[in-house]
Amino acid sequence: MTRTEGSVERTYRELKEMAANYRFKPDSRLNESELAKKLDTSRTPLREALNRLVAEGFLTFRSGQGFFCRSLTPAEIMDLYEARAAIECEAAKLAALRAKPEDVAALETFLNESRVDYQPGTSPVDLVRLDEEFHTRLTALSGNAEMVRMLENMNGRIHYVRLIDLKTLCERDGPDSVTTEPHQRILEAVKRGDADAARAEMAAHIERRLESITENVRNAFAQLYAP
Repeated sequence: MTRTEGSVERTYRELKEMAANYRFKPDSRLNESELAKKLDTSRTPLREALNRLVAEGFLTFRSGQGFFCRSLTPAEIMDLYEARAAIECEAAKLAALRAKPEDVAALETFLNESRVDYQPGTSPVDLVRLDEEFHTRLTALSGNAEMVRMLENMNGRIHYVRLIDLKTLCERDGPDSVTTEPHQRILEAVKRGDADAARAEMAAHIERRLESITENVRNAFAQLYAP
């Protein structure tokens, strides 16, 4: 990797983290000069990283105006959740049909080890990270690398809303309301090789959160614009 390529990759990773967590206000224009200074990079690597994030859906570009943070609306988040559901339900079904026993065992070990982190005091940031890792690893069991790539992109684009979702859930229903039980049910179906059950458990798991999207987006705006 050349020095320029390394600079682009570093800048891309930092910008992606900022965009995923809405460090830029929704629909706000990005100041390239300020970003270049903040990230200690030149305009060329910055522009390459910005264009890459536009292609991935994290930012938008308006001709003659520049780069903007993406919108944050219930409709857009619903689209992403529905697309995620379609991918993950199919991936769960394929995992039940294709996964090797040793790979299922490895995921079960991860789930068992992570169970101790699902307890009062664990931050929503860590809970989202654990949840995303489980779903990504389960999707990998489908044997479809393209599904994994698409899921990782969607996880990044809904990351902030999912973080707000978990915060709201913990505050409303208590920290004990977030458990590994839904993941355990999905994994048990995969272990049995029951493709229909694996798909159904994944669908139920994701659809439980669809009902609260409008509330979560409203809470996300409140967090972003808090004084």
